[in-house]
Amino acid sequence: MTPLLRVAKKEKTESNKLQKRLRRLVGEAIADYNMIEDGDKVMVCLSGGKDSYGMLDILMSLQRSAPVKFDLVAVNLDQKQPGFPEHVLPEYLGKLGIEYYILEKDTYSIVKSVIPEGKTTCGLCSRLRRGTLYGFAEQIGATKIALGHHRDDIMETLFLNMFFGGSLKAMPPKLLSDDKQNIVIRPLAYCEEQDLADYAAQKGFPIIPCNLCGSQENLQRQAIKEMLRDWQKKFPGRIESIFSAIKNVAPSQLADTNLFDFANLKIERDDNLNIPAINLC
Repeated sequence: MTPLLRVAKKEKTESNKLQKRLRRLVGEAIADYNMIEDGDKVMVCLSGGKDSYGMLDILMSLQRSAPVKFDLVAVNLDQKQPGFPEHVLPEYLGKLGIEYYILEKDTYSIVKSVIPEGKTTCGLCSRLRRGTLYGFAEQIGATKIALGHHRDDIMETLFLNMFFGGSLKAMPPKLLSDDKQNIVIRPLAYCEEQDLADYAAQKGFPIIPCNLCGSQENLQRQAIKEMLRDWQKKFPGRIESIFSAIKNVAPSQLADTNLFDFANLKIERDDNLNIPAINLC
């Protein structure tokens, strides 16, 4: 076997391993949280980034072999950012043969008019985007809304809320919206960002960069991302341990009086228990 063939074979093997690992992790997340049920119509939200492309690709793959029947509908929200290549997603989705919709709503102008120059736009942008997508999900009868947040996103959000919000919360793999009209799922909850980046490169997804929030280098999230990356380098396995912690919560060992009744703790002793004292002097 020539060196080139040997390299090609190795790359194919690694590619297959990566795909199988992502499929397995997505399958485990779906099973653990009962994300997708028989008869579901899942609205897959596509931003044009590596994560949402990977999510759609893996869900389509799982759809073919899943023990339950469900439909997938791809939806992109064109927020009218300057220079947004409107042709990319329709061309890509058309080749896949999947049902899809491109929604048009100029949230970009709203964000730019409300948020001062240099300030973080993510909060308002995500709220506007979420409201539009929630409403459209109801319109088309989608029973689940799939978002492309991965394990790194969840960890970063956990520390953002702790450091800057004074709350212990992250992104749940499955969420009922506040108005109880929609269920949001995050099938990539167990997947690492680097794996998704490698998968996107292997698949050649037509990535569309975000020139609104994605171009802000001074985001607090970037600082958290670097902190976690540094921790993982110095202490391999730390991220896995932290993620395991949010799945293994002990309310009685924290301090939230809404989660645990600290005020009414009572001693429970056996009155008949008689332990003789021993004088050790």
